[in-house]
Amino acid sequence: MPNLPSIAISRLLEQLSGLEDPRQQAKVLYPLPEILLLGLASSLAGADDVVEMVRWANLNADFLRRYYPYARGFPSHDTVSDVFNALNAKLFSELFIRWTNSLSAGEADLLNIDGKTSRRSGGNGQNPLHLVSAWANQQNLVLGQEATDQKSNEITAIPALLRKLDIEGCLITIDAMGTQKAIAKQIVEAGGDYLLAVKDNQKTLAEDITLFFEKPPAGYVLDEDTQVEKDHGRLETRRCRICTDVSWLEPRQEWAGLASIICVESWVKKAGKSTYSIRHYIGSLAMTAKAAQYAVRSHWAVENKLHWVLDVLMQEDLARNRTNHGAHNLAILRHMGTNLLRHDQTNKHSLKVRRKQAGWSTDYLAQLLGQVM
Repeated sequence: MPNLPSIAISRLLEQLSGLEDPRQQAKVLYPLPEILLLGLASSLAGADDVVEMVRWANLNADFLRRYYPYARGFPSHDTVSDVFNALNAKLFSELFIRWTNSLSAGEADLLNIDGKTSRRSGGNGQNPLHLVSAWANQQNLVLGQEATDQKSNEITAIPALLRKLDIEGCLITIDAMGTQKAIAKQIVEAGGDYLLAVKDNQKTLAEDITLFFEKPPAGYVLDEDTQVEKDHGRLETRRCRICTDVSWLEPRQEWAGLASIICVESWVKKAGKSTYSIRHYIGSLAMTAKAAQYAVRSHWAVENKLHWVLDVLMQEDLARNRTNHGAHNLAILRHMGTNLLRHDQTNKHSLKVRRKQAGWSTDYLAQLLGQVM
């Protein structure tokens, strides 16, 4: 088939071509942009590892040659693996963020910052890859990611990720690991707002907020929102209370922009058993209890909207790439695929069906790729 002359297509090809190739140029048989496009297209079409990627490429040579010549055919899976291992993950991540900006509406959003460990990516003396990602809740997009080799290092990964993003006007939700004074200050100084979970890593703050909500002092007004959800024999009642008068809170000056404290309780009944949980948060917005409850729920939902998709749909936890930058770069590639699948507004099927359709139909695959090319 002939090449597809398109401004849209050339846009992504230009970005791919701008990545620095880590190999000695005199020895390069397969250009880097060809390998990256092979990886992205095959991943969208259902390939979960480099062996499947190369097999798919050989079976769909005509499709790939619409975009690049692949004059020497296709590399072995060892070559593809070597390239992803050697590729500078920082530069690839920066390309990802530029690429995502072409999808994003550029509007203020609710951003959920959360970490995920690729459990089988460790080995050879290395810890498993732990990736901290930013999820745009309203746009259903991964905006960026920062890698670390341990969950405990999220404290340094989160500020690095935030520096990459334009968070002005956004509300940032982070679990307790990211509840740090420096992170709160960074968010506020960048023009954003925060909603941070409070646990024992901020012991005094946690104790003060817990005691307050156990028996609110007279004279303090609390906004309250209660929601009930029934689904498949499971009954959940959630109550959110928020107080926007924090003048009594001694450490308030240490937290930039602190404007509210929040308590979210949950009662769940299922199969004759009852469970209860309680969580506390601090925020820089004097929001309503209903808005706070929505923000908290959106952070929990990232497990289903991002982590579940990567684990179940993209089989990320089964991936065995265990060296250098390989696990990180392939995770970025999967984030690309997830964004493309979610961004397709013409297809009302599930992500699972969309991915299968991309494997069944090269016309649909070309449509997905055309969104950002």
